[in-house]
Amino acid sequence: MKKVYIARRAQASRKQALSLIDQTAALLGQSVQKLCAQLRNGVESVGAQLGLALAQGLMQQEVADRLGRWGEQCSYRHGRQAGYIYWDGRKKSLMRPRLRKKDGAEMALSSYQALQQNSAQQQAVARLLLRRCSTRDYAGALDSFVQGYGIKKSSVSRVWQAASQKQLAELCERPVPKDLVTMILDGKHHGDQCVIVGVGIDSAGKKHVLGLWQGATENATVVKALLADLVERGLDCSLPLLIILDGSKSLRKAVGEMFGEGVLVQRCRVHKLRNVLEHLPKSKQGQGAFRLRAAWALDDYEQAASELRKVGAWLETINPSACRSLEEGMHETLTLQRLGINAQLSGSLASTNIIESAFSCGGRVWARVRRWRKGSMTLRWSAAGLLMAEKGFRRIRGYRHLPGLVEALAKLNLANQQKAA
Repeated sequence: MKKVYIARRAQASRKQALSLIDQTAALLGQSVQKLCAQLRNGVESVGAQLGLALAQGLMQQEVADRLGRWGEQCSYRHGRQAGYIYWDGRKKSLMRPRLRKKDGAEMALSSYQALQQNSAQQQAVARLLLRRCSTRDYAGALDSFVQGYGIKKSSVSRVWQAASQKQLAELCERPVPKDLVTMILDGKHHGDQCVIVGVGIDSAGKKHVLGLWQGATENATVVKALLADLVERGLDCSLPLLIILDGSKSLRKAVGEMFGEGVLVQRCRVHKLRNVLEHLPKSKQGQGAFRLRAAWALDDYEQAASELRKVGAWLETINPSACRSLEEGMHETLTLQRLGINAQLSGSLASTNIIESAFSCGGRVWARVRRWRKGSMTLRWSAAGLLMAEKGFRRIRGYRHLPGLVEALAKLNLANQQKAA
């Protein structure tokens, strides 16, 4: 009895499969033998044809539904017209049916309008261009099982503009995290334009691209505009926050005006080291780098400051300009020691490497751009690259010690308030 049941079930399955093949063949208007022959060449080709046939069927079904019962029609057929739909990231031409009302007005087909939505094409274009496929090579990067059009360089460029504009709006409109602990500011030049970017670190150690602002140079006005935009999106300047800068005077001025003179700034030690060593002869650069790194590695603030003063006295005997370069903002290179931050966490926050890494990852997107036009192009490409870099962000090293930083910032902020009162 069990064998009979299994045999009957297998027979029913075969009949169901044959029925499905017959329905597919009927939808494509082909014989079963021809359909099976095409399957040998590739399932994708048959699937694409089936999808297009389904699109035609949807429009025909909507036409039939709108016509109504015989003798009670509220509209009538009006032939066909050449049209197109978006299929797998490209345009595909087809003949669309037309309907008119009794007064002669054209009736739009909702199914045809839905099939013309190009969100899939925007996603496909953004996906390929973010992976360094140029607009000229876009057509060759597509699969060829559907012969479409609308994939020329100009068409792809327009779609990319719409997709990147959407990414820019997403970046510039999302709220700033409430538990922000650290913010890094730096500028990136594209041609004759400069984009100021802010990257934040929350209390869990996660990195976020906060926003960007465009200007001709890295000046205080542009930085203040970016910070004002962040304030509108939820940044509270009254809360204690550690700001990491590369040493730019314009950045430092803008931060002081927005957050007050008591703002905590950690100067990037990598930039400071580079600026000092550029004043020294090559024979002294190795020794200078060793002594500066050794001073910054000390945990105690007073000991580190004393060692840096000794390095400054040594630099005075070699090149006074190198000594002046070290003294400029020297105490801000020791902000982490003044807060008593763990050494592992200090290694992550003592430089602007976090934002430089984001620029490096974003460079994979905008590296192929040879001509930076004025307008929103710089912002759109920068936003696309930074959002792509953000997808690969990991928590910073030493994030488990961030509660200590939060506590130290709160204590210092309270002390400053009491001193001001």
